Amino acid sequence: MPDELQENSSQETRCGFVALIGAPNVGKSTLVNALVGSKVTIVSKKVQTTRALIRGIVIEDNAQIILVDTPGIFAPKRRLDRAMVSTAWSGAHDADLVCVLLDARAGIDDEADVILTKLSAVNHPKILVLNKIDLVPREKLLALAQQANERLQFTQTFMVSALSGDGVDDLRRALARDVPPGPFHYPEDQMSDAPLRHLAAEITREKIYRHLHQELPYQSTVETDSWQDRKDKSVRIEQTIYVERDSQRKIVLGKGGATIKAIGADSRKEIAEIVGQPVHLFLFVKVRDGWGDDPERYREMGLEFPKE
Repeated sequence: MPDELQENSSQETRCGFVALIGAPNVGKSTLVNALVGSKVTIVSKKVQTTRALIRGIVIEDNAQIILVDTPGIFAPKRRLDRAMVSTAWSGAHDADLVCVLLDARAGIDDEADVILTKLSAVNHPKILVLNKIDLVPREKLLALAQQANERLQFTQTFMVSALSGDGVDDLRRALARDVPPGPFHYPEDQMSDAPLRHLAAEITREKIYRHLHQELPYQSTVETDSWQDRKDKSVRIEQTIYVERDSQRKIVLGKGGATIKAIGADSRKEIAEIVGQPVHLFLFVKVRDGWGDDPERYREMGLEFPKE
């Protein structure tokens, strides 16, 4: 009898992985956050901020949607670039559904063209999502939707603004309908399977970009070294910011330590909002030569180390 109940309950629920594929800066991370209703992935105007497959988890009616926010697909030049592009494509091949995001302003540019061509080899159902529709006239949107559907066989097309939330609810409901039947993979109150340590590191990395803009290359990384829950219900976090040269270390510290203090204050505030506890954040900056060629760093970021 218990087995029969278990079978019935699994038939009532749906659960599946949905990969978000697109070029850098089309708004994948913003869309994940809009679908989940909470901050899960790092959002930055600097390209290539999502390094690994960070999953956001959405509950909609009787369905659990596990969003795989892949790194933006672009022409890889360095080893780290190749690892991220490889990870993005593995996310597409492993998912139950694939959402292809296009920037409605850019249309099918060179990067989107390459993605649409390669996606023809991905056998899962593909959904077209035109993002940033608030910035484009309706006639252009309809023409772009038609052009994309002529290139690839999409099961559905959605027009959204991930930033304003326009159209996001319709997309969420459609994903809930389309994921396969099955039991939930994660507890219902769990928003993301990215551990809090990793999320905290991503938040600090986002603040570095926000404060330093073009001054620091995106190869910089942040690691959460310690996470201690204290008796007074607060959390003590130590993080190290790794850069490749001493000149970059000085940029992160700023004059009299002003820059790193500002980064730390912004990060601490946001981490505290997410964990719902007071946070004591301590940041350190270290130079680690050639970390971009260290296999261990790739494993920590959830990326496969490219051999060449």
